[in-house]
Amino acid sequence: MGLWAIVPVKPLNRGKSRLSGVLTKDERAALNHSLLENTLNALHTPSVQQTLVISRDPAALALARELGARTVLEDSHSELNLALQRATVVATLSGAERILILPADLPLLDTTVVDFLVQFSLKAPEVLIAPDRHGMGTNALLVNPAGLLQYSFGPGSFQKHCEQARHANARLQVVEHPSLELDLDTPQDLDLLRVRQGTPSSSI
Repeated sequence: MGLWAIVPVKPLNRGKSRLSGVLTKDERAALNHSLLENTLNALHTPSVQQTLVISRDPAALALARELGARTVLEDSHSELNLALQRATVVATLSGAERILILPADLPLLDTTVVDFLVQFSLKAPEVLIAPDRHGMGTNALLVNPAGLLQYSFGPGSFQKHCEQARHANARLQVVEHPSLELDLDTPQDLDLLRVRQGTPSSSI
């Protein structure tokens, strides 16, 4: 069954504002660029038929196209979940049967992690969800069939997505993996990444 990955991306020069106390604006922009590039490279696996990047940032969309992804220009006033619904419609009209939502801020993501997640997908209806390290947010969401859920990204999204899956009578699979748990939002996340990578604090 065709699996499309959808990657929502904030403007590269404006994202990660909560890291402003430890990284300069240029450092944050470089980090966002690196994270997006890493995410798109991780999705270059036979498990994923196509990757679709949705963003309001022309630079992010240009990078995505360079790396073989399709793109959708997000309306400057659209809310994340509505933008994801729009992208899901675009993917479905192009043949997607399953949808994998991945944020572009998982620094430890690679093809083996993507394959690890996708292997748990069996048959519809099903929802696979990978929580963040706090057990509150959603760091990966696989929905089969596409359009089964109304996305609820934001505070408490992990529980909201689990409840939606139950209401849809879908098989719910919580997928835990160290590389899916860590997203970069706060200085504490950055410190944890440095510990896991064994790098000095000045190198990120």
